[in-house]
Amino acid sequence: MSSATVKTVAGYIAGLLFGLGLAVSGMTDPARVLGFLDITGAWDPTLMFVLGGAVITTFIGYRLVYVRGGPLFGNGFQLPSKQELDVKLLGGAALFGIGWGLSGYCPGPAIASLGGLSLPLLALLVAMVGGWFIAKRF
Repeated sequence: MSSATVKTVAGYIAGLLFGLGLAVSGMTDPARVLGFLDITGAWDPTLMFVLGGAVITTFIGYRLVYVRGGPLFGNGFQLPSKQELDVKLLGGAALFGIGWGLSGYCPGPAIASLGGLSLPLLALLVAMVGGWFIAKRF
C-alpha cells in the first residue's frame, strides 16, 4: 500500500473518530449547543464536560505527539505561525461566534451533521462556504 493511500485512510479514520465524538457528545445537536451558550436563560452546562475533555485530551495529546518529533504520515507539523492579534483575526472570530450563537453549529459539527441535512443546516453551510471565499479575497 502506498504512503499516499495510508495517509488518506488515516485521514478518513481520524475524521470518522472526530465526527463520532461530536455526535456522541451532543455537539451535532444545535438545540443543545444553544442551551449551553444561553448562560442567562435555561443554561445547559453538560457541554462543559465535552469542552473540558477536549482541553485535557489536547493538552496530553500534543505533548505525546511532540515527543515523537514529527507526524506519522507527514513531513512536518503544520501549525499556525502568526502570533499577533489583528483586526482581521478578531473580526473573523467575532463573525464565527455570532454564526455559532445564531445557528448552534460550528464547522465540525455542521459537516458531521450532513447526514441529517435540514434547511437551517444548509443555510449555515452555504454561508460558511461563502465566508471562506470572501475571506480568501481579503
